[in-house]
Amino acid sequence: MNTELLRGSCHCGTVKFEVRTAVVPAARCNCSLCRRKGALMTPAFAAAELMILQGEEALTLYQFNTRTAKHYFCKHCGIYPFHKTRTDPRLWRVNVGCLDGIDPYTLEAGVANGASLSLVEEA
Repeated sequence: MNTELLRGSCHCGTVKFEVRTAVVPAARCNCSLCRRKGALMTPAFAAAELMILQGEEALTLYQFNTRTAKHYFCKHCGIYPFHKTRTDPRLWRVNVGCLDGIDPYTLEAGVANGASLSLVEEA
């Protein structure tokens, strides 16, 4: 897995970050939240690889079901740039669509079976 330092931001540019991660293999998740937001995610990486450069105060947290995963959104534009994973809360993933210079539509993606981790039906 090739990692490189990448820059990214939310849609309005309030939240800016750097991350050292691979982009592939990219994945989508089939849990109820991810199905609705439709984001393509990077492979999981250690928390230390993500640095928020600007706009941390503009991030809002959303949690559901077991409340283990932490999904962050810009409170101004509503875009989800990254989240802490449920399967291993020490790991994070970034929304590939938020990364500068990377077209998520050119990447093949697998599906993570997040729905199987739900404790609540339809979650």
